[in-house]
Amino acid sequence: MRAKHYLLLLVLILTAASFTIYKQKKIYSFKVDGIEGGKINFAKFKGKKILIVNTASECQYTYQYAELQSLYTTYQDKLVIVGFPCNQFGHQEMGSNDDINSFCKVRYGVSFPLASKVDVKGENAAPIYKWLCNKSENGVMDVTIKWNFNKFLIDEKGRLLAHFPSNVKADSDEILKYLK
Repeated sequence: MRAKHYLLLLVLILTAASFTIYKQKKIYSFKVDGIEGGKINFAKFKGKKILIVNTASECQYTYQYAELQSLYTTYQDKLVIVGFPCNQFGHQEMGSNDDINSFCKVRYGVSFPLASKVDVKGENAAPIYKWLCNKSENGVMDVTIKWNFNKFLIDEKGRLLAHFPSNVKADSDEILKYLK
């Protein structure tokens, strides 16, 4: 009888330990500086999918701002898009936060949240990008960002769902299949 108790106790301990080990951090713990000041609190987006995009104003993919805005307008009841301007790829985002914000609003009518300009790779990468790009932090995948307009899709429960490289348009079937 005593051996059965120890065995049961061992099973309970191992079960509890496995839940602790595999419990991945979610996006909701992040707060980032907004381009207009204040903070973007990802906890406010619970229950919606989140598309995170590293952006640049002078890139061959800058036209994707229009697609992102259209996607946001169409699906804003279940999708939030957050743009992260970055100057790490070809120095294609050299302006100030005010310049970037004005460009996005005037040229593309952007109304989705934009963060302050950040690094998305390397030692100085923003913590949210360290989470997005490292399986050890997100529990799903490792990603190497090679250019502007990489897209990360987060599910309604705050878990990383998918990554799309620059050449995948925001209105592509690859992304839309997750929104229908």
